[in-house]
Amino acid sequence: MKDDLMPFKKLLEENEYKFTIGKRIVLKTILDSKTHLNVKEIYDKIKEYHHIGLATVYRALKVFNKLGIVKEININGISYYEMKIFSGKPLHVHFKCFKCNSIIDIDSQSINFDYLKLNKKVEEENNIVIYDSNIMFLGLCSKCREELKCQDQQNLEE
Repeated sequence: MKDDLMPFKKLLEENEYKFTIGKRIVLKTILDSKTHLNVKEIYDKIKEYHHIGLATVYRALKVFNKLGIVKEININGISYYEMKIFSGKPLHVHFKCFKCNSIIDIDSQSINFDYLKLNKKVEEENNIVIYDSNIMFLGLCSKCREELKCQDQQNLEE
């Protein structure tokens, strides 16, 4: 087993879960992805090379989510997954495009700092402890905005 998976193996075993081949493959698929994936997308990537059922993907994701390995982001009833621990960017804001449905991580040091300040302020003003939060902006991504702009320009020329 590769050393990069050892922390996950240890975490699973400490919580009395086996680090099966199915879990390893699902985890590696998420680790290798540059985008947020839903269950079907994870399964589609896996089934090309491995004989793992859809139920195995669901079970692995349930365990990973429970242990805080992955973060589940629910948008319009569809769950998307990204790495939560050991990801290099544990705190970030998301953006979802209405048109193409892409989910984009907003990686900005100043925004992340404001995000931390907001969490702290909410905790202090409400006497609570926040373990996790999700901020999702909705709108049009730059690619879809450009396409819309081109369509508008064509309509003006007609």
